[in-house]
Amino acid sequence: MKSPLPTILGLTWALCLGHALPACADSPQPNQLTPAEKAAGWRLLFDGHSFKGWHLPGPNPKPGPGWVIEDGILKKLKRVRGGNLLTDETFEDFELAFTWRLPDRGNNGVKYFVDPKRGILGHEYQLLGEQQGTTGKHATGAFYDVLPPKPDHAPFDSTRWNHSRILVHGNHVEHWLNGEKILEYELCSPEVLDAVAHSKFRNVPRFGCKVRGHIMLTDHGDAAWFKDIKIRVPGTP
Repeated sequence: MKSPLPTILGLTWALCLGHALPACADSPQPNQLTPAEKAAGWRLLFDGHSFKGWHLPGPNPKPGPGWVIEDGILKKLKRVRGGNLLTDETFEDFELAFTWRLPDRGNNGVKYFVDPKRGILGHEYQLLGEQQGTTGKHATGAFYDVLPPKPDHAPFDSTRWNHSRILVHGNHVEHWLNGEKILEYELCSPEVLDAVAHSKFRNVPRFGCKVRGHIMLTDHGDAAWFKDIKIRVPGTP
């Protein structure tokens, strides 16, 4: 029987904030946790004023000039090389939440299960600059190039602040957008492995299965803004 934890975590997420997700878009105090969130085990991955806890892969870990922090927002500048930004920590089971916006037709993504042994590959929560929600496995909220989000999710505007959440519990994964679950899948399942076999990751060993890895903000050359990046891990205080 599937554990009820994903549903419980989803309910707790709404309760921790004290109101519906869309209402949090313009929080007057970004990058801070409420007492309820702290009690529920959330902690910040981005403190709002430094790159503490983040690095670039390779011999030069300092982020390039394409990443700047202004007014509590982590900004990827357009056409200025910043590099792919990884968490210092690695994760296996977790719940990640982040607030983001893109220019129209911008392209970015948040990857998880990034194992340095296979470069910067990972499962990517696709972020695409769009106003009505492109369908398909390259749409916002997709498991990039592998699985599409559900086609009937609520429309959204990427040029405004949006809220996303990634849940990994055992082999169960969920992608959420603005309080709505738009994709769920089971790691290493026949369905996922078949979809991987028809993707650009077909030759990557065990892609689609669970690995312990970093979380990564990608640098695709386009502008992107992030804030309120937070995580909680089961079993940690």
